[in-house]
Amino acid sequence: MTALDSVDIPSLKGKVSDEEWAIRVDLAAAYRLVAHYGWDDLIFTHLSARIPGPEHHFLLNPYNLMFEEVTASSLIKVDTRGNPVDPTPFITNPAGFTIHSAIHMAREDAQAVMHLHTPAGQAVAAHADGLLPLTQTAMLIRGELAFHDYEGVAVDLDERERIVADLGQKNAMILRNHGTLAVGPSIGECFVRLYFLERACQAQIMALSAGEAINNPPQGAPETAAAQGTVGIALAAKLLAWPALKRKAYRLDPEFAT
Repeated sequence: MTALDSVDIPSLKGKVSDEEWAIRVDLAAAYRLVAHYGWDDLIFTHLSARIPGPEHHFLLNPYNLMFEEVTASSLIKVDTRGNPVDPTPFITNPAGFTIHSAIHMAREDAQAVMHLHTPAGQAVAAHADGLLPLTQTAMLIRGELAFHDYEGVAVDLDERERIVADLGQKNAMILRNHGTLAVGPSIGECFVRLYFLERACQAQIMALSAGEAINNPPQGAPETAAAQGTVGIALAAKLLAWPALKRKAYRLDPEFAT
């Protein structure tokens, strides 16, 4: 028995537009992949995707489901006030709404926003220097990286303005003392960008804990890699990595797409 067995969640396939259904499937796949990679934090982080249209509705996870349980039909469509657009047996995460609504409302290019609390991401978020140019992965993502200072659990809607101002036009963020965040014009690009950020954080913690002198890259190399990453991550995500990741999600459990 799963948590879904006691809740009636009728399939939304055929009841929403084909475009919305495709977004739901991709976002559910992203949730399952986050769980697969061990990036979930029980039920307490969030991935979102905006539904095209002037209403700025977006999809958010049911608050009481593990990421490995999320399906395309269980995702909650909310408005800019955090209210469900359609009837749902679930509730949403207020902190998730604050962070995600801020970016979806301010950035027309932000179809997807993903936020994590992994140990490596939190450790780098607690480091005074943030993400260091220690690995190729870090150097590729650093050009897209912004920072936002910690203000407590993000339930104060006034914080939205500061999140947006700190993010600017960047597509990745370290929330100081909190975790990581990525933005993308598609769910696939957002996920792959988040993957690079998380891997860079993990490698940094491992390198700094090794107890030996760090080999810093030659002068100019971080800037070159950052420019390459700004273009390369998006292309790799769209053409290569995300299609492969979706195939992986189907192999893990095709039920996510129901």
